[in-house]
Amino acid sequence: MARGNVRVAACLAAAAAIGIVISLALATDAAAQTARTVRIIVPYPPASGPDILSRLMAEQIGKMQGATVVIENRPGGGTMIGTQAAARAAPDGGTVLLVANSFVINPALKPGGYDVTTSFDPVCHLASTPMVLVVHGSSPYKSLSDLIAAAREKPGALSMGAAQASSLQVAFEVIKRSAGINMTFVPFPGTAPAVNTLMGGHVTAVFADYPTVVGHLQNGTLRGLVTASAKRNPALPDVPTFAEAGVTAYDADIFYGIVAPAKTSPEALKQLSGWFNAAIKEPDVQPRLAQQGLFPVGTCGAPFGGFMRRLTEDYARIISESGIKAE
Repeated sequence: MARGNVRVAACLAAAAAIGIVISLALATDAAAQTARTVRIIVPYPPASGPDILSRLMAEQIGKMQGATVVIENRPGGGTMIGTQAAARAAPDGGTVLLVANSFVINPALKPGGYDVTTSFDPVCHLASTPMVLVVHGSSPYKSLSDLIAAAREKPGALSMGAAQASSLQVAFEVIKRSAGINMTFVPFPGTAPAVNTLMGGHVTAVFADYPTVVGHLQNGTLRGLVTASAKRNPALPDVPTFAEAGVTAYDADIFYGIVAPAKTSPEALKQLSGWFNAAIKEPDVQPRLAQQGLFPVGTCGAPFGGFMRRLTEDYARIISESGIKAE
């Protein structure tokens, strides 16, 4: 080959190499830009427990990773509106969804909206909190066995309130069926109004999420009878679990986690899992979680996906057997 042609070929090769480097740099920069801005869709209203947790995570991830994390509240439809919006989002790592028990309950109550395992990819199980059966502090029922005995003596006379079509109603149905008692279920749009009604003496007991009643339990205005947790919670050392109370082996906490739209890349999922896992385990975050009645978990990826799949199956079975209907 002539010397001139060799020089031309060398220049072309060098230019091609430079072009490849530039293209890779641009692609990497674009990916970094996408990953550095994350939107958390929260299918609950502002100032709710899930919203507070999401904002705490956003603040911590911003500090630790230098990312911009935006909270977008999309309540309504029993969390269906926000959940479906997240399912439709681009799977580029820029959008995630804050989920709780309604996420794995809704497919049994409102089929066709989304599928837990095929519409989303698991990111991280952030935190959990107990479901607690509470009575008024002046109630004659000192234990779950007291309440069950009274319900057997007066079928249908005692009442239990809880948020309708929720994990709390499922827990009530588990006790009712396992103990073979007839108690009247009183539905509420949320735990707070149910507790207010209990304080007024209009229902016998309420199944509540721990963060809503922690203050009442601490000052004695409410008494905890049992939790649906797998083991006794350190924050409630005197309150037994279902199994300890001799009712049933069923256990379930209220969980909070993060999922991403299906087909999000493994690289983006790994980055998101790392960010959220580091944020929930940061020592400075622990007292703020405790203040909200939340207990960190930090299980990410496939194990979190398996956890949600099992819950989905359990809830579907109990809902079908109990005849629970959507709101």
